[in-house]
Amino acid sequence: MSELQKTLQFSEAALQQAELIFQRYPADRRDSAVMPLLHLAQREFGGWLSQEALDYVAAFVGMPPIRVYEVATFYTMYNLKPVGKYHVQVCTNISCWLCASDDIVKALQEKLRLPLGGSSSDGRFTLTEVECLGACVNAPMMQINDDYYENLTPAQVSEIIDRLP
Repeated sequence: MSELQKTLQFSEAALQQAELIFQRYPADRRDSAVMPLLHLAQREFGGWLSQEALDYVAAFVGMPPIRVYEVATFYTMYNLKPVGKYHVQVCTNISCWLCASDDIVKALQEKLRLPLGGSSSDGRFTLTEVECLGACVNAPMMQINDDYYENLTPAQVSEIIDRLP
């Protein structure tokens, strides 16, 4: 166990949240809580999941680390590298694409001066392309941290970015 792993642990508030998460599942199926616990760890440990954070969650849940890695690498909602203060995720799946998500991507790239998958040098923004954010009826859409923005136009994208503190 590395030194970081020895010091990496949930805060008291996160431990309380983890207990509530565990209560949603049968006592003999603690591993069923791995997805919400990964989400909790991501929030708790700086917006992304380091190797140490993944190992911590595995030990916390009582799962082999490889099973936690499988979950974390499969789902795009888990960040396996650092992201900016504002993680801008733009959907380019079929519903959004049919509603001109290409224009939204272009507007974001121009506004942020970033390629898809890039982060600003000041650590403020990360721009990510995602497959689906689950709001197909209101396409095109993007997510910034925990906030969804739907029925977007390129002009709205610029205004939304300008309003961020």
